Formats: sequence, C-alpha cells, structure tokens
Amino acid sequence: MKHVNTIFNQLLDLLPKNRFETFVGQHNADRYVKKMSCWNQFSIMLYAQAKGKESLRDIETSLNVQEQKLYHLGIQSKARSTIAEANRDRPYKIYESLFYELLKVSKRLTPNKKFNFDNPLKAMDSTTITLCLKLFPWAKFSKTKGAIKLHCLFDIRDQIPEFIVHSEGRGNDLAVAKNSDIVFSPDSINVFDRAYIDFEWLYKKIHKKKAYFVHRLKRNLSYHVLEDYAINEKGVISDQKIVLMGSTALEDYPEDVRLVTYYDKETEKTYQFFTNNFELSAGTIADIYKARWQIELFFKWIKQHLKVKTFFGTSKNAVLTQIWIAMVYYLLLAYIKGKTKFTGSLLSLTRILNEVLMDRTSIIDVLGLKHNQLYRFRIRDDTQLTLC
Repeated sequence: MKHVNTIFNQLLDLLPKNRFETFVGQHNADRYVKKMSCWNQFSIMLYAQAKGKESLRDIETSLNVQEQKLYHLGIQSKARSTIAEANRDRPYKIYESLFYELLKVSKRLTPNKKFNFDNPLKAMDSTTITLCLKLFPWAKFSKTKGAIKLHCLFDIRDQIPEFIVHSEGRGNDLAVAKNSDIVFSPDSINVFDRAYIDFEWLYKKIHKKKAYFVHRLKRNLSYHVLEDYAINEKGVISDQKIVLMGSTALEDYPEDVRLVTYYDKETEKTYQFFTNNFELSAGTIADIYKARWQIELFFKWIKQHLKVKTFFGTSKNAVLTQIWIAMVYYLLLAYIKGKTKFTGSLLSLTRILNEVLMDRTSIIDVLGLKHNQLYRFRIRDDTQLTLC
C-alpha cells in the first residue's frame, strides 16, 4: 500500500523549496544554525497559521502532541524559545520573497466572471493593524498608540493580493504608492478611492503605461465639460468628457478624462467617478468602483481568519515574518481552491484543512466530502486514498 503524506506535508510540497533555499542563501540565514533551519521555522509558523494557534506555548504543546506525524519534517526543536529566536533573527525578506514566488503560479485560478470584459481588474488600498505601543515601540502611530499599515494591490478577478508593502501606521497611502515598485500592467483597470488622487502620478504611471484607472472624484475638483454623452442606463445621472481646470491639474494631466455621475439606490448617495476609459459603459464604470469593496473584504477576512492581529513576537522582524507567512498561507488556500475547483468558500476550505491537517489522506479526496463525513479520516488515518 502506497504511503500517503499528511495534508500538512502536501501543503509544503506545493511550495518551491529550491527557490526558498536560494532566498535563505542570499541572506546566509542558516549559517551556524544547529537545531532550527529557516524551512523548519517556516513549517512551524505555517502550521500555527493553519491551526489558528494563539501563542508560542500553544504551538509548542500542539507540536509535541503531533510529534509522531511531524518526524518527516526534520524538526529537531519545538521549544518556544527557539521559535521566538528564529522569528526575531531570521530576515523576514525570505518569506516576502517566497510570497512573490508563489504568486507567479497562483494567478488565473479563480477568475471572477462578473464583468463582461477581459481586462485585469485591480484595487489599491491599505489597512491598519493596531499594536500596543509599549510592546511594539518601533511601530509608533501616535503618542499612545502603535500601528503598522499594509498597502495592497488586490486582483479582484483572481481574489489574490498581487502586491503588498508595509509602512508605519501614520504613513500616507499616496506617498507609499508613489514610492513603491508597483507596476500597473497595460490594459489593466485599477480602482482607487479619493486618498490616491495625484494627477501627475495617474498620468505618468497609469495612463502613459496604457493602463486604465477608475477614481472617485474629490468635491473641490475644478473641471470644464467638453461633451455630454447619451444616457441609457439606470442610476447613471450623467456621462461627460471633461478637461481639468487649474494650472497645476492641467499641467499634471493635460489630456481629457471622463466623468460619470451615478446614483446608488442602496446607499441613497450620488457618486462621481473619473476615468481615462472611454470604451466601457457608464454603468460598468460604476460597477467597477463598487467592486473595489472586494479589497475591504480581503482585509477583513485576513484579520478575522489569519494571525495578523496578534503576534508571537514583539520585534519588527517577528511581526513581519508572521504577516508574510500568513500571506503565503492565503495564496496556498487560493491555489488549492482554484486547482481543485472547490465550490465552497475560502473560509470553509480553511476550516476543513484545520480539521484534517495532520491526517494522511489526499487533499482532493478531503475536499470532495461534506463536513459530516470528515470523521472517516479520524478512524482511518493510514487508509490509501486515490488522487483524482
């Protein structure tokens, strides 16, 4: 009978371990290491994410209980002090690099077919993670509060973060976006709220790169209407071609833009969006901005279901290590959901993997079961199952 690895081992097998070792070598992170390599540290922290562990003591106890099923990982130490030292000293850049390596194979697995156009659809925004200033003095947000910010370019169609960068909690969203290495791909449609208005940046980094933007308008923006388009969609109040007014705005963005005014019955509010896309209908432009809410749901999801609000260490490196490994786990979940055509929610997938993480069976077979059938793997741990 063929031996079947645990679900957790199958998760690790999805990762590009050779590339991971390259990243470790770039930082000499395993030099002089005796008991816990970077791969062991990563495995333990990924286990903590998948099982939703609350503390280093909780991790240590759980690993000791599962010792017989973890022997194949080569973990020589499970002591919480060793884990804490690794999180403090091993560069978080290793796990950031792993995230972007995994991102290459995580795209186009769960396409959102809500829209009838083929352009990549992305939203940019940030979320604040509050921290106790006494425990995290490096994360100063105000005199009495600590925080860091995660800035994200979120692929709405694929439901995965395409670009993530962190900053101080008081960091300006627009400044971070302008100073980052983010590249807006040609033909992509990028959605922003009012915090990201900078006409020179929009013109040079998006419009001139053959990409599109949909942006909510600031109330005090001056413009001149050049043309009114016909209106034939519900909720659309006006659809116009405009030119920006004022020496600075016109100099920063010297071409015409489109202004769509839309009334939303659900919120009973009127919104104005400006865009450099003149091809899609006005109603579609409004729907694109509504889709920006997906990035808010992403932030809410990772805060509720991943360990990115409570941390196992207080150093900056330990915090960022935990965040990047959480993001790697999110990509793994998205990859599995897309590859297996799992019809349940990402939360359902998370709960299933949590229940059977250390069982020896196939991920494919587990995801074909209903929740009330999972007991089978509790009593038939070594049963041979066939991959579909």
